[in-house]
Amino acid sequence: MPAVVIALVGALVYGSADFLGGLAARASTPLRATAGAAATGLVLLVLLAPVAGVAWDPAGAAWGAASGLFGVAALLLLYACLAIGPMSILSPLTAVVSAIAPMVWGLTVGGEVLDGLGYAGLAVAVIAVMLVGFAPERGAVRPTRGGVAMAIGAGIAIGGMLICLDRTGDDSGLLPLIANRAVNAAVTGAILLALVLRRRHTAASGTTPRRAWLLAAGCGVMDALANLLILLALRAGDLSVVSALIALYPAGTIVLAALVLRERIAPVQWVGLALALAAGALLGAA
Repeated sequence: MPAVVIALVGALVYGSADFLGGLAARASTPLRATAGAAATGLVLLVLLAPVAGVAWDPAGAAWGAASGLFGVAALLLLYACLAIGPMSILSPLTAVVSAIAPMVWGLTVGGEVLDGLGYAGLAVAVIAVMLVGFAPERGAVRPTRGGVAMAIGAGIAIGGMLICLDRTGDDSGLLPLIANRAVNAAVTGAILLALVLRRRHTAASGTTPRRAWLLAAGCGVMDALANLLILLALRAGDLSVVSALIALYPAGTIVLAALVLRERIAPVQWVGLALALAAGALLGAA
């Protein structure tokens, strides 16, 4: 039960981070928002290290760094596929793949075993992910093969990040997350610097408003906290269960968009939110 609760809270916080990141990207560029969030998250984790604890572990650092590379790949592929659209199809596709990839890994390679109630909970969670992320759009076009391929790639990359974090040892403390953020900040910062120096990107060569940096910083704080909750959930429970619940992160984004931006929540999404709670209850009782 603790792992289920932590994972659900982590999904909501993760969705909140995406909401702030989306606003930051609108105010500047996706790359600047990502780089700013990564740097802020790294600072927060370093500040939390003396309290939460960090123990040097070469394997933990390596797996954490690998998770950071997967995270960068996930963001680049996700932004690319959403730019092609339609978002209403590609976004939930990414979320579903991000749940299925580590679920399959955990139940096969990881040797995890669930009872009938647990498998029912996983099935309900996958359906909930599809419904929560599905936002019908008028005149939505069919996705291209390239868009579908990038959405699947983004989901696999998110799943890869979860698998890497799950491989880290409990005794390493925040070390894997610090390595994750350091790699993420280094890669996105290097790409951003290269664009600024070459002046090939109009937005990158301009000045980013203060509001955008504040939103990116808020995104970084929320994302770091979400990753901390995800790590705690993985250490307390099974990868297959945690990954299915973390994939419900669009719920946090949708709720905030409704409260702050007054965006309408579609009836199918309300059904998905209800099924998400049901999935949590089933997995908690398993």
